[in-house]
Amino acid sequence: MIIPDGADQHNTAVCAHVTIRMRFAGGKRKEAQDILASLIERVKIEEGCLSCCLYQDALETNTLMFEAAWSDEENLKKHLRSDEFRKALLVVEMAIEPPEIRFGRIACPTGKRTIEEVLR
Repeated sequence: MIIPDGADQHNTAVCAHVTIRMRFAGGKRKEAQDILASLIERVKIEEGCLSCCLYQDALETNTLMFEAAWSDEENLKKHLRSDEFRKALLVVEMAIEPPEIRFGRIACPTGKRTIEEVLR
């Protein structure tokens, strides 16, 4: 998620964040990637979606991570009840081990200004 430089670090808004890390058998990774990639564009247009991405681990090539950020917890909950998320859960079931699923709240997100301030 890219936070604009103008983001106020005293803003009390809270963003909801979810990551799902999954490891697949060699032949299933491509299938899982294709299914998740087809879902991402539809998820991105859901109300409150700030970002939605799919990453492949550089060292463990059969590992994918699905990540999404939401404007608030209510929009995230709405997404979790959606057909799109149910399709994502079917992919999770293809994993060869239990996935790492994390939900988080990010208060006062900032952008590159934070890095600049720390490096001064």
